[in-house]
Amino acid sequence: MLKRSDDGYWQFVAGGGEDAELPIEAASRETREEIGIAPVSRLMQLDSLATVPRNCFASAQAMGPDVYVIPEYCFATNVGGSELTLSDEHTDLRWVSYEEACSLLRWDSNRNALWELNERLK
Repeated sequence: MLKRSDDGYWQFVAGGGEDAELPIEAASRETREEIGIAPVSRLMQLDSLATVPRNCFASAQAMGPDVYVIPEYCFATNVGGSELTLSDEHTDLRWVSYEEACSLLRWDSNRNALWELNERLK
């Protein structure tokens, strides 16, 4: 499942941690906020990791002068037969094949995580 953000880019559910949230807590919250469901099954943390330069975020100045990159953690979950409700932050939601997802995703880190998940599911 891919979602399109206001800037027109396709990606997975994504977002940053709030306060002292652990990455898995942030992933669970973002799943609820962005597609309207609590993960049906336990979130699976993938080995795929990346970093994003802080200047990619509107809140970069608030991060402090010693923060240069933000870690990007990747998780997967089975949404089962849940009805998904897209948040106002996004313009579209689409179920696509692995191949189509690879062609739509803009960021290499998203494609890497998708590849890893696809391999794990084989």
